[in-house]
Amino acid sequence: MTKRALISVSNKTRIVELAQKLHELGYELLSTGGTKRTLEAAGLPVTGISEVTGFPEILEGRVKTLHPKIHGGLLARLDREDHHRQLSAHGIVPIEIVCVNLYPFQETIALEDASLEEAIENIDIGGPAMLRAAAKNHEHVTVLIDPADYPEVLRQLREQGEVSLETKRRLAAKAFRHTAAYDALIAEYLTGLTKEEFPEKLTVTYELQQPLRYGENPHQKAAFYRKPLGSSSSLPYARQLHGKELSYNNINDAEAALQVVREFSEPAAVAVKHTNPCGVGVGATLAEAFARAYASDPVSIFGGIVALNRTVDLETAEQLHEIFLEIVIAPSFSQEALELLTKKKNLRLLAIPLDAPAPREKKLTSISSGLLVQDQDYYTLDQAQLTVPTKRQPTAEEWAALQFGWKVVKHVKSNAIVVCTKDRTLGVGAGQMNRVGAAQISLQQAGEQAQGAVLASDAFFPMPDTVEAAAAAGITAIIQPGGSIRDEDSITVADEHGIAMVFTGIRHFKH
Repeated sequence: MTKRALISVSNKTRIVELAQKLHELGYELLSTGGTKRTLEAAGLPVTGISEVTGFPEILEGRVKTLHPKIHGGLLARLDREDHHRQLSAHGIVPIEIVCVNLYPFQETIALEDASLEEAIENIDIGGPAMLRAAAKNHEHVTVLIDPADYPEVLRQLREQGEVSLETKRRLAAKAFRHTAAYDALIAEYLTGLTKEEFPEKLTVTYELQQPLRYGENPHQKAAFYRKPLGSSSSLPYARQLHGKELSYNNINDAEAALQVVREFSEPAAVAVKHTNPCGVGVGATLAEAFARAYASDPVSIFGGIVALNRTVDLETAEQLHEIFLEIVIAPSFSQEALELLTKKKNLRLLAIPLDAPAPREKKLTSISSGLLVQDQDYYTLDQAQLTVPTKRQPTAEEWAALQFGWKVVKHVKSNAIVVCTKDRTLGVGAGQMNRVGAAQISLQQAGEQAQGAVLASDAFFPMPDTVEAAAAAGITAIIQPGGSIRDEDSITVADEHGIAMVFTGIRHFKH
């Protein structure tokens, strides 16, 4: 019986080698368009699809493989006599191997000047239909979509005369993942054009970036995936310049550090531990900014992640080199800084172009059997309707400090309190079950430096106890959302102690 292999690929990597080996193993090669020309140019005998179907390609190639003589050959169950009789009656020859990959839709929409018409024309129809047919009938058909799988299939054909069912099933699953991801990209692209924020079906696809040694703990398996066509200024697209492989916790903490450092236009340094900022500083230079971030909490920064929004120069690198850090993230590193920092074998150095637009994506949070989807928290004070309900208005220096604190507290786990000056954090209270507890932690950490500093809260005060604690520590100004039914109690206490308080009208819960 004639053995047939259908080959039609946009990615022609190793395709001639595959076709040559299949030809040597006695397979008749079927092909179309550019793939057919490539194989013929290599001197291989190729049968065109139109020769098999007896029907020409029409509609500028939109219809060529959608034909019973192709899909009958793909879907026939070769263990059934009635299928064999039907194949014989209609002159259909089974197809045992299908090697297909799809029109480059992803590559097309990645182009800045790609038109809608070009995108639509690069939606493959015949390719997915063949892949799905072959994958459905994988007991009888081997389906290939990835050049990395060619050698193993050829090895089994050469050594065993057939491809094992286990391998066929693995390749079928891969083919269905491939078509599902392809359709998910198309659905996302078209949904974006319709401006539907929360469609009735949410289809998302991610590509494996790397397997991870483990997850949050050694007994948890984990992997890192990235979004196709993601932003160049996002963590999955960072360039790792030095250091050992990133871990699950490294990636989580690095993302948290990036989110905070993006808040600042002036030179800024952010140290993060367990996804919370433990030290944030700004300055006239990056070295000054980092010195302030380090001084904020020289204990917690040990073993932490640092994100910087300027090129790391030698002066900054010398400070970084003095302490144990897991990761340093920056737009770039000077040659002198690299030479110094790479002396630490395990220190990971990541380059991310922070001047590129930050990705505007929905935030996805998994729960058991479900997914929570929301906008990212991009809200800034520029959008807020600020009010000052206290008798005293903040001074210019206090305003600068309040704005700094509001940028930081937004990224601290709730309940969150930040004590700061205009250029650095002094104390961070994160993730407490009550607000006054978070305040006590941040004020204790700030110590005597809280005298004359300001306090930022991610949500309103349900009771005046936080203001009382702030007053006792010497805080002179507070920024908080307001909106509690007991706001007046907090305002009264603030007025009693001469504290200026600003209401933003917006909260920044972060769970």
